[in-house]
Amino acid sequence: MVSAARCRTVLIANPSADLYGSDRMMLEGVRGLVELGWHVVVTSSDDGPLIPLLRAAGAEVVFLEAPVIRKSALRPGGLVRLVREIAVQTPRMRRLVADLEADVVMVNTVTIPFWLRAARRAGAASVVHVHEAESTLSAPARALLTRPLRWASGVVFNSQTSRRVSGSAWLERRDRARVVLNGIAGPDRPSPARIHLDGPLRVVYVGRLSPRKGVDLAIDAIDRLRSAGIDAELDIVGDVFRGYEWYERQLREQISRLALEDRVRIVGFQRMVWDIVSAADVAVVPSRGDESFGNVLIEALLCARPVVAADHSGLREASGGLEAAVLVPTDSADDLARGLIGVRDDWAAMRDRAWRDAETVRRRHSPDAYHRALSDALAERIGDLGARAPGRTAASTMSESEPLVLEGRRR
Repeated sequence: MVSAARCRTVLIANPSADLYGSDRMMLEGVRGLVELGWHVVVTSSDDGPLIPLLRAAGAEVVFLEAPVIRKSALRPGGLVRLVREIAVQTPRMRRLVADLEADVVMVNTVTIPFWLRAARRAGAASVVHVHEAESTLSAPARALLTRPLRWASGVVFNSQTSRRVSGSAWLERRDRARVVLNGIAGPDRPSPARIHLDGPLRVVYVGRLSPRKGVDLAIDAIDRLRSAGIDAELDIVGDVFRGYEWYERQLREQISRLALEDRVRIVGFQRMVWDIVSAADVAVVPSRGDESFGNVLIEALLCARPVVAADHSGLREASGGLEAAVLVPTDSADDLARGLIGVRDDWAAMRDRAWRDAETVRRRHSPDAYHRALSDALAERIGDLGARAPGRTAASTMSESEPLVLEGRRR
């Protein structure tokens, strides 16, 4: 494997400063890269809770607006706005890469691929860290997100599921794809779940509040349990994306309509989730849409708590070989409720299985292993660039108006 030489510089491009799945994985990667001797600079379009944690981890932070591919880009007006943003921001992005003399640019999502072009023009290697696996996207939307991967020196996938969904056969032929499983640091000392389920079954959901995450299904499942004579409570831990405030209002109306105010609580975003997950008996991951992986599933098991999750390919991959992860049919509150009843009815065994799974996932998703694998994946592409590319000076002086040549055609 290739090891990172001291003082190599990586610029990590992240679209926001939130603290959800891909943001947390990037933060964990920053910690490891700094420890391994990298000079780490992170660029974000805005400020937020992620920023002080990045600085505490040893990274420099630069704020720079960058074009983001959104669903609105598939509409004529949205596409015009995106093209305008690309024209204005890409030269600034290239200058940042060149001024930092970055050896490699790591792009932390497929939605900001224009950093790949900026890296290329500045003579730096580039790696995309893919956390997405949305197989239900329309063909135009998927092409918009995945075709720019061809501009990258390499691609790191967070799972075999995201690797498969990306349609990366051309990456495989060029030996540019790697899978690096997420590294997740759990609680220092997980505590066993309670021995007896005295009182209500305590259920927890952690994650974004959005329709594709199926939070409303979890609320409906609590209502189904009540109808079956089973006392249960649900804590909903998370917040909405900007623009999805309507969904939180809808959830609150649903709770009121079902008269579940005394059983369901929306507690908002929590930076550290270990205490609230450990206070629960079981976690739910009711996603309607595809998941590239199952961070929340792993986090619950790191706390030695069973999980009931939707049977999507990424969640299926994450739960492989684990005893306390129960998969149920997707988009069904009835099946989610049945899964919770199954955990409750077999509590002693599920409690023991979750305790064993905690050790399994601790080894499988070791942050140290994640740090080394990510560092190696970045250093490997710097080596490739040195063997294939012209010098940095020549690359950095390319005209900003010069068209990008991709597979022999001008774009």
